Amino acid sequence: MIKTPHQVDRKKRLVVLVSGGGSNLQSFIDACASGQLNAEVSAVVSNNPDAGGLNRAASAHIPNLLIDHRNFDCRHSFDKALCELIESFAPDLIILAGFMRILTPEFVNHFSGRIMNIHPSLLPAYPGLHTHRRAIEAGDKQAGATVHFVTPELDGGPSIIQARVAIEPEDNQQTLAARVLKFEHLIYPEAVRWFCEGTLTMQNGIALLDNKPIPDSGIIFNSGTERSA
Repeated sequence: MIKTPHQVDRKKRLVVLVSGGGSNLQSFIDACASGQLNAEVSAVVSNNPDAGGLNRAASAHIPNLLIDHRNFDCRHSFDKALCELIESFAPDLIILAGFMRILTPEFVNHFSGRIMNIHPSLLPAYPGLHTHRRAIEAGDKQAGATVHFVTPELDGGPSIIQARVAIEPEDNQQTLAARVLKFEHLIYPEAVRWFCEGTLTMQNGIALLDNKPIPDSGIIFNSGTERSA
């Protein structure tokens, strides 16, 4: 199917889910404002009334909505309400930016191929929590972050892009996390840019860039080039 100019040029609609301070959210707000992304943040949604990300959205005049999971009797009812709220903004892509909820398979499958997450480890190593502490305790030489499509398996969707950071002898989990976070702010908007340009897709559980399968570890970020094998 040939795309019309309107379809090519239309800004993609992003809905960002946050539970905390929203520093990754800010990277998307900035990337949209600068034109790095041909997109707009249509809404920011949080399950936490104290999330700083809601304040960031308000400062940028972006609709910001609270849906407190504690007001629901089970995970499924929360996810159903969350899904309906997100759909009201007709998003092209849902971005998990520090959203500290495990989503049900029904929710994830509803948005299959249209939902991304960033995880602070070199996936498939260290899914779940306390990733930096686990990497240090294991004696790893590197840590990092991975952007991936979301599937029902926790932190198990196909990787898109990965940034690697050396673990220094004096590192603790706080210092390591701070260095990794700087790279998160670079690689996450890059992955979303590819999606908005139509070059990044997920088909049959495989991430494709320019119609070519992405390696299992994702594209390795290199500050000197946009893409590195």
